[in-house]
Amino acid sequence: MKLSLAVEAETIRLGEIIGRSLEAGDLVLLHGELGAGKTTLVRGLARAAGYRGRVSSPTFALAHVYRGSRLTLHHLDLYRLEGGDVGELGLDELLHDPRGVVVVEWPRADVRWPSRRVEVRLTHAKSGRRVRVRDRRRGR
Repeated sequence: MKLSLAVEAETIRLGEIIGRSLEAGDLVLLHGELGAGKTTLVRGLARAAGYRGRVSSPTFALAHVYRGSRLTLHHLDLYRLEGGDVGELGLDELLHDPRGVVVVEWPRADVRWPSRRVEVRLTHAKSGRRVRVRDRRRGR
């Protein structure tokens, strides 16, 4: 699916739509240059998970956890990580959280990601953002 989003509220809304389809154990990979709207999309994912607090980029913290009434979002940002450091985040454990969904900004090409995932690519456009969503979960 490809979309054009003119304003920030549309990006949040898309996050809510994607978020409603997520289930525990799902993985969402967010691709896009700086300022393309990755964290804005996560705000919508968090709302759909039932989280009502503040959502911010985990660039310096590496990870934020948003415990919603429906799901827990493990929000990771790999922008500043070296290749070997990714394993130290405990990705396997996070993917097996019985209430958890893992959302990764700046997914690294040198990591072997599970094939069952949702991928979102955001790019800047003259009138906002362009978004491509690929749902690679079976049966969806």
